Amino acid sequence: MSATSTLAMTHLVPLAAKDLDENKVTPGLLGFVVFALIGVAVWLLMKSMNKHMNKVDFEEEPQPGEARATASPKGAPSPKAKGERTA
Repeated sequence: MSATSTLAMTHLVPLAAKDLDENKVTPGLLGFVVFALIGVAVWLLMKSMNKHMNKVDFEEEPQPGEARATASPKGAPSPKAKGERTA
């Protein structure tokens, strides 16, 4: 910057500062609209996530050493797998 532009800027800064009251600065309508849109977006994402989580059908597989609670008693016939033939 040249010396004249620096001198001009130093004279203009105090003029702009007098118009700006730091106690009355607010985000305004734009800030409220942006905040409201973010809130609505979060609500919609939570609603969608809840819907997708309810669709999950999760059954935990037992550990290798544990017996199943639904195992058939000894001597009872076990259900045949699909496509399995009996001899």
